[in-house]
Amino acid sequence: MEELVITSSAFEHEDMIPSLYTCEGDDINVPLKIEGVPKQAESLVLIVDDPDAPKGTWVHWVVFNIPVTNYIEEDSVPGEQGLNDFGKHDYGGPCPPSGTHRYFFKIYALDTILDLGSDAIKEDVDMAMEGHVIASGELIGLYGKRKK
Repeated sequence: MEELVITSSAFEHEDMIPSLYTCEGDDINVPLKIEGVPKQAESLVLIVDDPDAPKGTWVHWVVFNIPVTNYIEEDSVPGEQGLNDFGKHDYGGPCPPSGTHRYFFKIYALDTILDLGSDAIKEDVDMAMEGHVIASGELIGLYGKRKK
């Protein structure tokens, strides 16, 4: 499988995510640059999750059937949105209850378009992607709420 290189102009890999992109700011998605998308890719998938959540991995954003691109704009809806763990069809920014958490921005290049509805959750997308991922990559950002 090929590797995608994911970067953001908002923060460096394993660095702090600016509060603009969190529950303490405007709660908008970060801009993402994607390098190395294979020519045979038919669509992209973006999953943003927090493995440090108290009750297990918390899904902040599920987007599938993103048209092949090298850039996801800030404050955008790049494809079809599934349900996140907030029960919403949109981006839910970092908002850890305590401490500093890691947020994984995972992008997958697929050789197909997924046949999923808007109520798809991360597990549905994972199952539908099986056997179709031709490249992937991730960017990790950190966030902890500011002390009041």
